[in-house]
Amino acid sequence: MRSILPWLLAAIFLFMAVYFYWQKNEAESRQAIADKQVEKIDEKLEQKDETVDSLEEMVMPPDTMEMVPPGGAAFVDELGSLSESDIQKLQRKGLKNPESDLMNDLNRKQNQLIPEKGTMGGTMTIRDSRILNDRYALAYYEDGHNGGYLLLKYTVNNGTINWTVVDSSKL
Repeated sequence: MRSILPWLLAAIFLFMAVYFYWQKNEAESRQAIADKQVEKIDEKLEQKDETVDSLEEMVMPPDTMEMVPPGGAAFVDELGSLSESDIQKLQRKGLKNPESDLMNDLNRKQNQLIPEKGTMGGTMTIRDSRILNDRYALAYYEDGHNGGYLLLKYTVNNGTINWTVVDSSKL
């Protein structure tokens, strides 16, 4: 019996060595298959990255996408200054400080005057306005995405200002 025990232990160790060797080879082959799948996914991802990169080259940089009035249509400082005679006419009609009274009233009533609704979560608001004379004003509006201009006519009667949109131009 003593001579069988070492042979039995040797057989068990040999069986375990073969079993673990087989398990190791099985794990390595599974890992090789997984590595090949990862490589395929990486290749697809690289192709998509190249596509995205080529599309990004076509998109304008963010700093050029801000909504600003075009250079040719920018308001000039002299434009929108009321003359002394216009100021006197408007004061006789009941405005104490005509230019600021008109601007404040226009800002209060802008939601009723702007002909468009904001897009993509933006709110249309007048960004710049000029009182041209004792009857007309010009305003630039936008929501951060879209914008336009308004030509407005106003009347003043006993200090009450009424606005009418004469024309609007969408950019």
